[in-house]
Amino acid sequence: MGNNSKSGSIFWVYIFGFLVAFSSAFTAYIDSSFVATLVPQKYVGSVFTVAYIFVIFCFLLIPYILRRLGNFITTLSLISLQLCVLLGLVFIKTPTWLIFFVIFNLTAIPLVIFLADIFLEGFSSNKRTGVIRGIYLTAVNLAWVLAQIIRGSILTDNNYQLIYLTSFSILVPLLLTLVIGLRKFNDSNYESGNVLLTLKSVLGNKNIFNIFMVNFLLSFFYAIMVIYTPIYLSKNLGFSWKEISWIFSIMLLPFVFIQLPLGYIADKALGEKELLSIGFIIMAISSGIIFFINDGSLALWATILFITRIGAATVEVMGNTYFFKKVDSINANVISYFRMSGPLAYIFGSLFGTIMLTFFISNIQGLFLILGLIMLFGVKFSLSLEDTK
Repeated sequence: MGNNSKSGSIFWVYIFGFLVAFSSAFTAYIDSSFVATLVPQKYVGSVFTVAYIFVIFCFLLIPYILRRLGNFITTLSLISLQLCVLLGLVFIKTPTWLIFFVIFNLTAIPLVIFLADIFLEGFSSNKRTGVIRGIYLTAVNLAWVLAQIIRGSILTDNNYQLIYLTSFSILVPLLLTLVIGLRKFNDSNYESGNVLLTLKSVLGNKNIFNIFMVNFLLSFFYAIMVIYTPIYLSKNLGFSWKEISWIFSIMLLPFVFIQLPLGYIADKALGEKELLSIGFIIMAISSGIIFFINDGSLALWATILFITRIGAATVEVMGNTYFFKKVDSINANVISYFRMSGPLAYIFGSLFGTIMLTFFISNIQGLFLILGLIMLFGVKFSLSLEDTK
């Protein structure tokens, strides 16, 4: 790993991560509702499935791209394309093109997050991984909370174009942050992108495989929640987008307040696997409870979704901390596979939702009960990890 102390500061990576999250958070919870205005509700998941198939393909290619272009040029090019796509979502009216632009934007976001990982890992040391990841995730999730609050005040009468324009406007200072703070980033000698060898190394390492499954299950949880919770709250329960934004703002607070302390605890006290198991248990119980809630109270929904995210925030920071204690930025292939487990879970999640709603259950509410049961598998994979200490 190159010495980046002379070519930048981790502070710029924190700012970069904040702005990436701020831009993507504006669109994340409205994408499914926007797509639902273009296709029947039961087929919304299919659009997400196509998007994340493209993500998988891009993750397979990106180690080759990094070796040729470096992280800075790759990131600069991708964000520039994303700017054009967001403008298309603002000004184009043709449904087919709009679906294409949504798919491209959904593809770009996890790729930019992965590239931010490469920047961050270039400044990280194993002894401080928990704290560094905790600060980074706190900045990222603060952006998510702020985005929910702001979006609630500007999204009226389903004016989705205004949200996409806001996301576009945030990418402009993001590009400036990239150019000013990270243009001299010293790339590592990234490993060659041999798919079979990387897959073999992942499957052959028990701890890496188990943490991959942890990330897969967390991303599966996010897939169901991100795609179907906004639709359920707006279409089935009749909440306005302003009310939904406040619910989501409260829901996301655990990501802001508990991840940095948990990162410190993981470095100094408890091992990651114990906290991972607790997080999955919280996610399982709270997600399952949603099936039994028929009340339309804003406070009740904010509370139960808040509890689900206590579990998710715990799993997220512990999973990231454990994984990045095991790999360095030079392992771009392994990092890309780790991030690829997220889009793969979104493919399974969106397909799962589409199949369940088409053939097996009559309403979205039933998905949450099944989701809770699936999250219990996370306890098995968490307890199978060896402690990093």
